[in-house]
Amino acid sequence: MPNRHNSHFCCFPLVLVRIFLVKRFLTVQLIPFYSRDAGYRWWDYQHVDEETEREHIQRTVQIHKDLIGFRPVGMYQGKPNVNTRKFVVEEGGFLYDSDSYSDDLPYWTMDYGTKKKPHLIIPYTLSENDMRFAIPNGFSHGGEFSKYLKDSLRCLVEEGKRGSPKMMSVGLHCRLVGRPGRAAGLEEFLDYAKSFGDDVWICRRDEIAKHWYKHHYPEGYGNAPDVSGLGIAMRSNM
Repeated sequence: MPNRHNSHFCCFPLVLVRIFLVKRFLTVQLIPFYSRDAGYRWWDYQHVDEETEREHIQRTVQIHKDLIGFRPVGMYQGKPNVNTRKFVVEEGGFLYDSDSYSDDLPYWTMDYGTKKKPHLIIPYTLSENDMRFAIPNGFSHGGEFSKYLKDSLRCLVEEGKRGSPKMMSVGLHCRLVGRPGRAAGLEEFLDYAKSFGDDVWICRRDEIAKHWYKHHYPEGYGNAPDVSGLGIAMRSNM
């Protein structure tokens, strides 16, 4: 569907699953996408020791490289602990992480790493997310999902026209929105989003990160690093 609508998307692969499904996964490479890491295991890392979590992050990066030829530039552990962001920053190769639901725009933190350099956080969402098909009082069919997304986008576009632009994330899972009746609702939303033309930028999270580094790097920390060449949007040679 993203290919048919000429829309980019961000894939959150779980590394151990991807090892077993590598041939199927690589078919995704033929349309514009980039990979943001969803961790090595879908664990609750609340009580996982530091050595194990560090090792999992390192394995995740290496397996990305081995399987698809490039490293992840973003991290979403999903169920992090108080140390997760510190380990992500220490690893040194991530542009951002998304283990946050606390804002409508990306933001910076300088609380991690030995040199206290700015680290970008691009919040995720549990609201505009098809996981609500799987919870009580959530979405019951694709029409509800589409209407909720369209209402959210319309409100944010109106706020933007009044001088306060925002970011809208949409969380999708193949096993949920991929069902035909639900997918029709997603397709309806994509058509609606594209109808706004230049008022809505449909993009990947690495593109958001690069924009934020270029235009919103915090003052007092020197020049923004050039991150334009990090991450790969398409690998049509696989």
